[in-house]
Amino acid sequence: MRQISDAFAARLAADVTSLCLCWRWRRTDAAVFGATDHDEPVAFGGLSYEPANGLQGATFETSAGLAPGRAMAEGALSLDFMTEADLGAGLWNGAKVEVWRVDWKAPEHGVCIWSGQLSEVSRQGTKFTAELVSLKADLERPIGRVYSRQCDADVGDARCKVDLFDAAYRAEGVVIEALGAESFLTSGLGGFDSGWFAGGVLSWTGGANVGAVARVLRHASGEIELAAAPRFAIEAGDSFTVTVGCDKGFAMCGARFNNRVNFRGFPHMPAPEAVLAGPAADQANDGGRRG
Repeated sequence: MRQISDAFAARLAADVTSLCLCWRWRRTDAAVFGATDHDEPVAFGGLSYEPANGLQGATFETSAGLAPGRAMAEGALSLDFMTEADLGAGLWNGAKVEVWRVDWKAPEHGVCIWSGQLSEVSRQGTKFTAELVSLKADLERPIGRVYSRQCDADVGDARCKVDLFDAAYRAEGVVIEALGAESFLTSGLGGFDSGWFAGGVLSWTGGANVGAVARVLRHASGEIELAAAPRFAIEAGDSFTVTVGCDKGFAMCGARFNNRVNFRGFPHMPAPEAVLAGPAADQANDGGRRG
């Protein structure tokens, strides 16, 4: 239950109200921004909320149970504090959001009506759609280990312990020719087998996409295809670094990395058919074996 003061309750009960929405955004780098649907700045809670007509059509969903609530907002990328470049660089990934209902005539009065985090941003031309999920979405995330045949570590992380700075697992290259939005021919990978970097990570070190990273979908000789097109078109001369991929299987862990001692899966767990198998039909069943 939301708590409001008697003074604010009286203002809400009046025939005419002066309410607006104030959005408080906190990025993971601790930068804080405020936006309001009012036509003038609103000073509330130690932050100035600037008019943001580009942020409109907000809808909020809440639930009485543990299912996460959601919110949707649409707007233009010309918002001063949420630029297209920052969105592309991932600075807004996971940003915390609080939405307050504030009396703009008496901004000391306000109540938080929704809180959550930025889940996904999709672009369509010069417009963006931002999906926000409530804090209860954290309850849907798995906690602890997952019992699986596949490794649940990421290649090169502290649990995997493979050194991705080893020359055998890392390469630098330059784009020779763009073949499409996601694929290109490159120099610098001639000493590696086809498929070596499939599933790996490519980081752009030169060109319009410098600083961006992408997952490698396919690697065949001197050709690379990314899982998704980068923000800006790939051009000849763009430079990058790329690291080896891993399918998280026990066989590749040993053959490619000689790292089975650090494998974080359960490769010998029984398959579903072994668990569901019934008594053998063509031999005696004395309790000593499964057919």
